[in-house]
Amino acid sequence: MPAPVQLTEVRKVYGTGPSAISALDGVSHTFEEGTFTAVMGPSGSGKSTLLHCAAGLDEPSAGEVSLAGTTLRGLTETALTELRREQVAFVFQAFNLMPALTVRQNVALPLTLAGRSPDHAWVTEVIRRVGLSDRSGHRPGELSGGQQQRVAIARALAARTAITFADEPTGALDTQTALEVLTLLRDQSRAAGQTIVMVTHDPVAASYADRVVFLVDGRIVAESASPTAEGVAAELARLSRSSLKVTS
Repeated sequence: MPAPVQLTEVRKVYGTGPSAISALDGVSHTFEEGTFTAVMGPSGSGKSTLLHCAAGLDEPSAGEVSLAGTTLRGLTETALTELRREQVAFVFQAFNLMPALTVRQNVALPLTLAGRSPDHAWVTEVIRRVGLSDRSGHRPGELSGGQQQRVAIARALAARTAITFADEPTGALDTQTALEVLTLLRDQSRAAGQTIVMVTHDPVAASYADRVVFLVDGRIVAESASPTAEGVAAELARLSRSSLKVTS
């Protein structure tokens, strides 16, 4: 059975000629079923680009990306949209909530768009787990930024897709809520077999993952299994020092 997310020699270059910037430089990695992986690295290392290419939101300049067993190269935009709708959920820094819909309606929206009947009990449960039971009838404009991020996370979890991509999902949350959300992501990966790929700069957030992948200058340079916050912080500091030595 193919891995949910597979990158093979993926390169991404922005621009041409002397001003071209290489964001990814031959990245190969497999994200296995039921794993929770954090992607980390110094600023400008290519973390978000990797996420976008892996999710089919950005097309690599070279290499192959396979999502849920389907090679993305050559897919029409319609086919790609349908694949993401069926197999992928997203949590990005931009909440992308519908302002006219309530919390509950926003959480159930991807299921409705995919032509699937929402599991109302599960929608209620994920709203409860992100601490918004008393806000389920409110609209985004009536919520704080942190509360809106929790809606976005609940929306991703409610879809029960095979794969979830998250870009700094706890960046706008207070410490307690962030830890609760990370626990929920970890539990979903283990109990429901979801493959979760999360970009984060926070060693504590990364410690909730099964594995951490470290990027520097668009290349995977290290990995850590069963990470701890202290170990991740130490590795980030080491990589940052190494990067400064190379560029100085």
